Amino acid sequence: MKDFPVELRGKRPKGAKHSAWEVLEHSRIAQGDILEFSRNAKHVSPEWPGGYWPATAAPPDEKAWEKSVRAFRRDRKAMCKWVADETKDLFAKIPHGEGQTLLREALLLADHNAYHLGELVLLRRLLGASA
Repeated sequence: MKDFPVELRGKRPKGAKHSAWEVLEHSRIAQGDILEFSRNAKHVSPEWPGGYWPATAAPPDEKAWEKSVRAFRRDRKAMCKWVADETKDLFAKIPHGEGQTLLREALLLADHNAYHLGELVLLRRLLGASA
């Protein structure tokens, strides 16, 4: 992410539905939602589907991109710590959920992040910014 060219962050290559900014922000928002749902009974998820996507194809500025990357990394680390906590039962139903377990949420997050990481790699290639 740190080497993604600034001028390409808001571009949608021909045939692509989203820009790198949209994918990054979507990933950050969804990951934060999964993390907070997993650990906070008072958490309210964003409205589906609009609340999970940024309003614009391009970041408002370079600081917004860096802030999103930092937040994504922070929340990923927090989820890993939450799952690694030996006092947590990965198979127990989340009390405020509808049958979800911490393991299910962790696998959902890993799957979602992997999908969008692949999407970001493809966007880089389509935009001619391969690392």
